[in-house]
Amino acid sequence: MKQSDLKYSCLIAVLYFGMNVNAQTTPKDTVAKEQKIEEVVMIGYGSRKKSDLTTSVSSLKADEVSKTKVMNANQAIQGKVAGVNVVADDNPGSKPSVIIRGIGTALGGRAPLYVVDGVQIDGDTNANFINNINSNDIESYEVLKDASALAIFGNRAANGVIIITTKQGRGKMTVGYDTFVGVRDMLKTVKMAGSNLFANYSNLATGSIRFSQDQPVNTDWMKEITQKGFYTQHNVSLSGSTDKVNYNFALGYYDEQTILKGMEYKRFNFRTNNEFKVSKKIKITQTLGFSNNNNTPKPLSAFTDAYKQSPLIPVQWANGIYANSYVQDNGFAGTSGSLTQINNVPNPVAQLALNNEKQKTFDLFGGITAEYKILDDLKFTSQFGGEYNNYNQYSYADRITSWLMGHPNNSIGDNAYNTFFNTKDATSGKLTNPYNLVTKNASHFFNWNWSNYFTYTKKFGKHDLEVTLGTEASEIGSVYNSRIIYGNVPQLSNYWGANFATVSDFTQVPTGKDGGNVTTNMNRLNSYFGRFQYAYAGKYLLSGSIRRDGSSKFADGEKWGTFPAFSAGWVISKENFMQNGFFDLLKIRGGWGKLGNQNVPLNYVPFDLYSYGIGGTANSGITVNTLVNSKLSWETTEETSLGLDFEILNRRLKGTVDIYNKRNKQAILDLKSILTTGISNPYYNYGASVSNKGIEGSLRWDDKIGNNFTYWIGGNIAYNKNNVESLSELANTLTGGSLGNGQITKKLSEGQPIGSFWLYEVAGYDNQGNFVYYDKNNNVVERSKLTDADRKFFGSVIAPTNYGVTAGIHYKNVDFSVDGYGQIGGKVFNGKKAVRNGNENIEYSIATNYWTPTNISSPNPSPTNVQPVASNYYLESSNFFRINNITLGYTLPKFSEMITSLRFYASAINPFIWQKYSGYSPEINGDGSPAYGTQGIELGVYPKLRSFVFGMNVKF
Repeated sequence: MKQSDLKYSCLIAVLYFGMNVNAQTTPKDTVAKEQKIEEVVMIGYGSRKKSDLTTSVSSLKADEVSKTKVMNANQAIQGKVAGVNVVADDNPGSKPSVIIRGIGTALGGRAPLYVVDGVQIDGDTNANFINNINSNDIESYEVLKDASALAIFGNRAANGVIIITTKQGRGKMTVGYDTFVGVRDMLKTVKMAGSNLFANYSNLATGSIRFSQDQPVNTDWMKEITQKGFYTQHNVSLSGSTDKVNYNFALGYYDEQTILKGMEYKRFNFRTNNEFKVSKKIKITQTLGFSNNNNTPKPLSAFTDAYKQSPLIPVQWANGIYANSYVQDNGFAGTSGSLTQINNVPNPVAQLALNNEKQKTFDLFGGITAEYKILDDLKFTSQFGGEYNNYNQYSYADRITSWLMGHPNNSIGDNAYNTFFNTKDATSGKLTNPYNLVTKNASHFFNWNWSNYFTYTKKFGKHDLEVTLGTEASEIGSVYNSRIIYGNVPQLSNYWGANFATVSDFTQVPTGKDGGNVTTNMNRLNSYFGRFQYAYAGKYLLSGSIRRDGSSKFADGEKWGTFPAFSAGWVISKENFMQNGFFDLLKIRGGWGKLGNQNVPLNYVPFDLYSYGIGGTANSGITVNTLVNSKLSWETTEETSLGLDFEILNRRLKGTVDIYNKRNKQAILDLKSILTTGISNPYYNYGASVSNKGIEGSLRWDDKIGNNFTYWIGGNIAYNKNNVESLSELANTLTGGSLGNGQITKKLSEGQPIGSFWLYEVAGYDNQGNFVYYDKNNNVVERSKLTDADRKFFGSVIAPTNYGVTAGIHYKNVDFSVDGYGQIGGKVFNGKKAVRNGNENIEYSIATNYWTPTNISSPNPSPTNVQPVASNYYLESSNFFRINNITLGYTLPKFSEMITSLRFYASAINPFIWQKYSGYSPEINGDGSPAYGTQGIELGVYPKLRSFVFGMNVKF
């Protein structure tokens, strides 16, 4: 039986069972009678009762998001929503990768659209504020997953939409204070070879007795650059309401001293939400928030260099200068006699000490919404919001100390030093190599969004109708950058000040008018949208939407696109023949929709400017070396989905199943020109179709025993099959995943998923213990005979299966919960092991088990200093299961009229992991698209951390 047939057979069986089984269960008891006010979820430009939804929307409430004490809300939802793949990153200030129902684009943006209190924020081009939202400020977190829900957002919705609603005041005035402190360390470490093992291995690799077997130094570089991390957070809130005003104010402060020595991150947040009831017909809501971040980053390459640097090298020489990798005639590291450089790996401790950088970010976000009730059934809403971001970065390069590290036998002021630092250019008179450079970079941008729409709701008899009509304008502002460099800054000074640089050696690098350079062009959007939602007797549901978007990003004639969608649902459990049946709720729903992705690469400019030069005329012999497609527009995705929601056993067991088929028919790639055109450079055009087909489900049991004990257990799982269905014959097939040594690891190819690893396949060893490989015909060949045609595909960086579990109890004043997350079927490339130029350190398992004539079955080749090729030897499974969070809390019995609630808690975040990968973490974010970027390659990445937190919540 085909997999698809099996899916539909299971669905039919469930429906049949529900219609024909007369449940001999307990009559609807207290659990059913105590149903709360029906849950309402945000769906964009409005809300809807969850029971009336015909689309796939997952909703998380405040405590589910804030429970895990991490940097931002996206990290906290990992494993909690089926079909949402979150690749978390513990590097402070970084953003997790969020992929909803697979990735459908190779060069275009992959992040979802965020809607925060009604204001739209693009997750690809502008996610600063999303990273800085305090999880404690979030009231609800809705994920819109299928096209029938997403189409109302048009050409920005192909990657899904996440709607974040922040807290508002209700009831009497309440003051809250939440604080915690935590310690962090690496979740997993890798045991490296000590000095004597390293010396033995390297001697065999070089074929000489270069290093002594009795080393006086044995440096643990990872220990030298890391420490116990420490972080703390304080949140204060004031909220409440009167007849005229609902108010909420929140302050947050986060401070982390990271596991990487010298690296710190501080963040201050403020947010206020206020709702003013001006009259019975007019309501005004205002939201305002800002965050101020101060970061002292350090190069993450220090982690890889600590892995690779020889343990023979001390941190510093006896004279206090940071040691470089030099070996003396006696086989020991040192600075005397005839010196030979061991390897080209930097000193990791010196990297941290000499990389002095500050980053400051200010982000302001706000909006105002006016709602006017024209009639009892008709209201008008106008909403304006925007974000302003200002970024400043300062870096100081101590070039004197760096030079001394590379010249251990020289000193400040000797002939070599003066020759290098005091040589001047004959023409300009400026120093050729100015010492101690200070660089200042700055950027800023402003985005805004303004929507106006009418909402008509009417209930008559068994009919329930809602119609929304509106228009929207948005501007994604230009990003302005500037850069200034100062030279010859004294070491013992406040070197962030420009006045400490000598005037003759002051260098300014202007990058545009007034020091500003527009690096990202402004993009304006104008949109019209409409939606209707209809329910008959609460059991027959119908919904449809249409949006028409115009974007300034595209050429005339291609600016506008139309994005329709429709969906329907049937609440079968409300039919007469289902009464007193097995199901408390049984609903089937399905829909279709068309979506767009405007975050695509473009090289369109007007033809006359492009061909002849701005303001110029055609010159004799002018040539055009690329093409421009003036018809290029957004990528378009269509999706069909079918879903089932059910609740049984007096609503104690709830579940959801969804099946979908999503296809991007016109993914944009860089294409090759036909040779006879004489055009050499590639150009952007539609060149591929990408599909995502999947099934996802969630199940949760909630119950109580007696009056004092409640508990729950639940889980979700999602499977997504990603496939590049077709590629244009002219496609410049994307290759990437560069290791920085001339080797690539990934390729986009027809019939393969996006993010596929493209590597050589190891066939075994030759008689010297060196790898031999399979060629394209599966013949065994030596490395020297390999070509790109011999590479093969070995799976994708994106795991097709993700799952999460949750469980918890409440007993009197004690609460306990545990959450876990895992993935199956993905691959991770051990890049730190694969980049070896010679005499880098090796892992203990390699140093103690390598090929010899008497150990031919070893999994590792004989010792070598030859730079390896990217092969499947370095590719490993990324399967893992991790406990994301364990929390134990105790709420004190009420002991004061002033204190309404006091709770203490302890949490363990990522305390345990079960993984197949031998490196630090199988879960690796990265830059660029998974198709060609560094996602899934462990090379210069921040390790996964575990944290232990102790905190307190108090309300007055």
